[in-house]
Amino acid sequence: MGSKLLMRLSLVIVVVIGAIWLSFFKPTKLGLDLKGGVYVVLEAVPDEGVTLDDAAMNRLIEVLDRRINGLGVAESVVQKAGSNRVIIELPGINNTEDAIKMIGKTALLEFKLENPDGTLGETLLTGGALKKADVSYDNLGRPQIQFEMNQEGAVKFAEITRNNIGKKLAITLDGKVQTAPMINSEIPSGNGVITGNYTVEEAKATATLLNAGALPVKAEIVETRTVGASLGDESIAQSKQAAIFAMILIGVFMIVFYKLPGIVANIALIIFGLITFGCLNFIDATLTLPGIAGLILSAGMAVDANVIIFERIKEELRLGNTIRNAIDAGFSKGFVAIFDSNLTTLIITVILFTFGTGPVKGFAVTLTIGTLASMFTAITITKILLLTFITVFNLNRPELFGVRGKTACK
Repeated sequence: MGSKLLMRLSLVIVVVIGAIWLSFFKPTKLGLDLKGGVYVVLEAVPDEGVTLDDAAMNRLIEVLDRRINGLGVAESVVQKAGSNRVIIELPGINNTEDAIKMIGKTALLEFKLENPDGTLGETLLTGGALKKADVSYDNLGRPQIQFEMNQEGAVKFAEITRNNIGKKLAITLDGKVQTAPMINSEIPSGNGVITGNYTVEEAKATATLLNAGALPVKAEIVETRTVGASLGDESIAQSKQAAIFAMILIGVFMIVFYKLPGIVANIALIIFGLITFGCLNFIDATLTLPGIAGLILSAGMAVDANVIIFERIKEELRLGNTIRNAIDAGFSKGFVAIFDSNLTTLIITVILFTFGTGPVKGFAVTLTIGTLASMFTAITITKILLLTFITVFNLNRPELFGVRGKTACK
């Protein structure tokens, strides 16, 4: 074996080892349709006379993302859909009702003076001045929300309490009074507590909302769907069965029609799967049912690329070329057709990813990675493995390539 081929084979081994590690030792993120969970669509509803622009939608998405992170939901998706909608996917979540309520709340915290007749005055301070909020407990062990103002908020809070000693300061959340303590003295620290007969869970949820911030624009829930985990497990099981059945059929077909190259193609197809899954895990992509469809489609493209190359090799052998020359010519002539077909696929995936949402983007991502992996395995890895086989085992008979009645030298 020449040093150049040995170096290429070593590269293949390194790639395979890396792909195996990423595929099996780094968990694959599963989407809503495979793991189960909640699907929510929010529609932004601006106040009358207010224009809803991209900046407001981006701020809305940021706040929603912080809220969901506060829920501790892994592999969640928050993305814009159209000009005024946001799609939220929460895989693996159990308490769906509380999650949906939390997502849709405006969570506008306001500080207002309470008038003697019980009405509230104008807003003096909002939750935008908060630095952080945490759950604490009073002397009786009841949960409450302890807050700390940022520097600007602390100055304003000190001014409010200094100028209104003896008055009640109402703290409201989305217009509902949570507590209205009497101001006994100036509070220069900017710290305080909100009491409201909370349960521990309610206090934690409220603190999470306050830390995430209020929604910059009112958002209404227009659609919710709950996907059971059992349905996701069933989809995974069916996909595995279909993949195994397809792999067996493809493997048999390749060996029957192409003999030695067919065996090499089957090995390359396994490497293709490892590389694809490894890349998906490397970029932390979420695997969905449309994504699985993209993987299957790209696997078919990998097989198709091998078929194109092997047919070119057989043509060269029928013309009387040597095994090595036939392999070089086959890969060289097949490259143009493979590159053109894959390039058009990649252009389509870019369009789908740019203008699509949710499942369409998942399909585009997996198909893009699968297409690139199929090109790499078909053009590079398959050739290296094929040359290794004929060099190491001295396999220089055309019959091993599915060509009969011809002889050739290595």
